[in-house]
Amino acid sequence: MSASPKSSTAERRTAHLIHKVEQVVYVAVAALLVLALALALLGAAALLWSGMAEFTATEPVYRIIDRLLFVLMLVEILHTVHASIRTGTLLCEPFLIVGLIACIRRVLVITLETSQITQPEKWDPSKMPLFQSNMIELGVLALLIAVLVGSIKLTRPTEKGGRTEGEDEDAAAF
Repeated sequence: MSASPKSSTAERRTAHLIHKVEQVVYVAVAALLVLALALALLGAAALLWSGMAEFTATEPVYRIIDRLLFVLMLVEILHTVHASIRTGTLLCEPFLIVGLIACIRRVLVITLETSQITQPEKWDPSKMPLFQSNMIELGVLALLIAVLVGSIKLTRPTEKGGRTEGEDEDAAAF
């Protein structure tokens, strides 16, 4: 059974309209991500500026690194949206990278929090449950990081002789 030419034309028009709406939404999301990225960068710069006054303390450094890792997450999401606009497909690797960065951010936050409560002058036995839950969370995050790294490795092109296919061409140029 074949479709009539009128329904086929209507289906193509509908598909074209949906594609255009999808593109507009992607561009709007990209524009909002650029604004969020600018705000996050300004926030990181402000943290860096205020952290320079406390250059011997570790907490401002952790906050700056945390904010910069957040900026990297936004950049990776923006890259994904850009690739989706360009190719019309949604790639999974950038989301895995964002997840990896998010895990690393959380490890840094837990490390800072735990280092603050385990200092001898600040230790209190009532903080033991918090310490234990932080250690469990670090273990889960370590496992999640290993899974994400393995997943990223699996989604990349197959390696031949220690190099990916694109690297073979680059190496031949030298």
